[in-house]
Amino acid sequence: MALYMLYEAASGYSLFLAHGLDEIGQNTEAVRGSVSDMNRFGKVVQLVAFHPFESALDALNQCNSVSEGAMTDELRNFLELNLPKVKGVKKPKFSLGVSDHKIGSHIFEVTKIPCESNEFIHELLRGVRLHFDRFIKDLKPGDLEKAQLGLGHSYSRAKVKFNVNRVDNMVIQAISLLDTLDKDVNSFSMRFREWYSWHFPELVKIVNDNYLFAKVAKFIEDKSKLSEDNLPELTEVLGDEDKAKEVIEAAKASMGQDLNPVDMINIQMFAQRVMELAEYRKNIHEYLIEKMNGIAPNLAALIGEIVGARLISHAGSLTNLAKCPSSTLQILGAEKALFRALKTRGNTPKYGLIFHSSFIGRASARNKGRMARYLANKCSIATRIDCFAENGTNVFGEKLREQVEERLDFYDKGVAPRKNIDVMKSAMETANDDGMSTFCLFIIGSTTDADTNMEEAASEKKSKKKKSKSEAAEEEDKSTVTTNGDGAEPKSEKKKKKKEKRKLDDDSNGVAAIEVEEDVAEKKKKKKSKTESVDGGEADGEVKKKKKKNKD
Repeated sequence: MALYMLYEAASGYSLFLAHGLDEIGQNTEAVRGSVSDMNRFGKVVQLVAFHPFESALDALNQCNSVSEGAMTDELRNFLELNLPKVKGVKKPKFSLGVSDHKIGSHIFEVTKIPCESNEFIHELLRGVRLHFDRFIKDLKPGDLEKAQLGLGHSYSRAKVKFNVNRVDNMVIQAISLLDTLDKDVNSFSMRFREWYSWHFPELVKIVNDNYLFAKVAKFIEDKSKLSEDNLPELTEVLGDEDKAKEVIEAAKASMGQDLNPVDMINIQMFAQRVMELAEYRKNIHEYLIEKMNGIAPNLAALIGEIVGARLISHAGSLTNLAKCPSSTLQILGAEKALFRALKTRGNTPKYGLIFHSSFIGRASARNKGRMARYLANKCSIATRIDCFAENGTNVFGEKLREQVEERLDFYDKGVAPRKNIDVMKSAMETANDDGMSTFCLFIIGSTTDADTNMEEAASEKKSKKKKSKSEAAEEEDKSTVTTNGDGAEPKSEKKKKKKEKRKLDDDSNGVAAIEVEEDVAEKKKKKKSKTESVDGGEADGEVKKKKKKNKD
């Protein structure tokens, strides 16, 4: 069987024929040995046809199609022209080797050309890629490298889909950096507090905030130089005059040890680093809030910037988060607990990252699961609006937040919330005033129309049920009327017949019972007579024995 191979190069499609495979044997190790040597490999693999791409855009389109496992019309024409024709009845005497089984299956479905993809084919294609410039004689040196570089850049750029205004990668990096800074600032602050406490241990109890502690220590430096003259400046640093006086009094009676000037310089430098890190963390937090309001304004308005950024980071992108159903979004971040519960057949978790929202904390213990489910539903809606809307607005996020607040009041106080249709209609009106994109409004309008259709269908079902119940009640009333009227005689006759049957059954049962009693009585009489006869025979025998004894 002949083996053809399809190779997708950056410059075009090429078709190779591998012959003489029996000499090598279909062994990957033997092929690896022959791949490096062009003299041996050229005897086995030969070029059949080559089809160059028309332009760089055409090459990008063909590359995208192949990567997605789809066969283009250009590739189909190339294969049908250069491969033997496949007849419907007979089995083809050749096969086509491809690098990816997805495109192989698609080629077989459309053209019925048998395709295969295995390690042996991959090794042969690796040799083709290694010696491709020698097979194509018209290529100039450097042309293949330029084509590969240009196609690689354009393909990567198309995959990334770079958009300056809607970059959720910045949010992912910012929230990751914020978490790292929180840990670093906390550990550095604890280290600085412990270090400076050797000199001024009383300051730890007076000033609790880490950033403020570093700022005060940077201002004080040596506690022995602190006096009443420094009270205004210390008050400005602390923001509280009473605390400033307490610090000065504690410095006078401090039990800490004195430090060398070199040690004090190092402590002051470390305090400056801690303060800079804390300020940088604050700037990153403001940057994250600004980015979230630009990328996902509705999600940020509903659940907050930090929790929303954590959800986007955990999902990988805003698009991936929009694809998640609300049930997945609800337990996003609690995967370990979920799989542990499935493995041990225990209770599955009710919430993941969404637990950090203030709504879950405000709900009662018995309503936390309900609140998490409802909040995840609203977050899913807000995420999809943010992902697919052209113009960003936080109107829907604010309305969804109002709905969550109303649901909290419903769980706590029993106040009935508004309907979802009414809330979405009011949000659409405000969005129209703000100039939101018609595409997003069409999507939201279709969802509201679907909700109305569902409600109408439900109301129709309820009305049908009521009608069926009323009809059944009317039929029962009619049957009762007929029994009270003309149809009373046949029913009374049926009742009489049933009573007579019951009496006959009772009489037959009574007769049978009497016969059984008589049989039992006769049997008892027979047994008594037998016992009496036996007793009488025994008594006669005893009398005869006594008479014989008397004679003797």
